[in-house]
Amino acid sequence: MQNYGIPVVVAINEFASDQERELLYLQKLCQEIGVTAILSSTWEYGGAGAQELASTVVSTIEKKETNYSPLYQNQLPLEDKIRKVAQTIYGARDVVFEKKAQGQLKEFKAFGWDLMPICIAKTQYSLSDDASLLGVPQNFDLTVKEILPKRGAGFLVILTGNILTMPGLPKNPAALEMDVDETGKASGLF
Repeated sequence: MQNYGIPVVVAINEFASDQERELLYLQKLCQEIGVTAILSSTWEYGGAGAQELASTVVSTIEKKETNYSPLYQNQLPLEDKIRKVAQTIYGARDVVFEKKAQGQLKEFKAFGWDLMPICIAKTQYSLSDDASLLGVPQNFDLTVKEILPKRGAGFLVILTGNILTMPGLPKNPAALEMDVDETGKASGLF
């Protein structure tokens, strides 16, 4: 995140099962790269468990200089934008474009959509596209399978690996069957 030129505060979700040595180690790793890491136990104490975190974020915003700089310019070729994020943020060696994505790269350039910013969808298990590679793997190639234009929102979603996107609503969403009568009784809920 420091690549963007903004100050960073790491929130460590602290749980009862966490060991103190693990938490201290994580704070030490953050300190070594010049990042403040604050424990947050909102799961146990609600808002009170995040007071130190909130104060630190406010203090950081007020005291540290921000020189935001995007990772890439939108005029950069689409392949280069994807590669820039993959290599700079995820630590990928390179990017591999499957046949469908290669065709979309050409098609989107013809439409002018290649100038839109990107959002990369990858596995939640690591900074890669491979769910079996946990954490921060090294020396991997990010595989782009498909690119979804979200023209209304103004960006492209880059699908990597075996990503499942959220399904759309059925023809008759459950909300159509929900109601509250004049006495305040709700019906049609799950």
